[in-house]
Amino acid sequence: MNSSDSDLQIAGDILAVQHLLQPAREHPATVAEFAGLARSIAADRAQWEHLVSYDATSRWYHRLRTGPGYEVWLLSWVPGQGSGMHDHGHSSGVLTVLDGELTERAGRVQRALGAGSQRVFAPGYVHEVVNDALEPAVSLHVYFPGLTEMPMHSEQSEQSEQSVYAVRAAQCSPAVQSQDVVPA
Repeated sequence: MNSSDSDLQIAGDILAVQHLLQPAREHPATVAEFAGLARSIAADRAQWEHLVSYDATSRWYHRLRTGPGYEVWLLSWVPGQGSGMHDHGHSSGVLTVLDGELTERAGRVQRALGAGSQRVFAPGYVHEVVNDALEPAVSLHVYFPGLTEMPMHSEQSEQSEQSVYAVRAAQCSPAVQSQDVVPA
């Protein structure tokens, strides 16, 4: 074998062996597929950009899509708006920043998340998302399974991992169904 052989030449063309390819799923089922779904929606600005609205009094949100076992939310954040310290109950999630910059705080860790940044989290992950920048921001959130609760945490309870209370959508907005929860 000489050094000019590529892996493709050595291994052959996988596209020529169709039975080895996995069929594309209609709906995502793995963390990687949910992250990929978020990236594909982020790349297709025509799908979401015209829907974005900004509200100086509260975070704006819009359910963009649902599928079997998941939901996708679009959120806007004006400077100074934040989610408060919370977790997502039994849901895992993918947070993708579409425009602007957000700050994520989790315990003693603080991360600046610019456009294109992505965070994946498991059930029970306690964090806070805030727009500390001077410009508005837009983010996309994929929850699997769909969000049914969002327990809020105080600074003390965040350290001890004890939930203070859960926020239900009926308390947050009359525009959503009672089984829905405001995403963050």
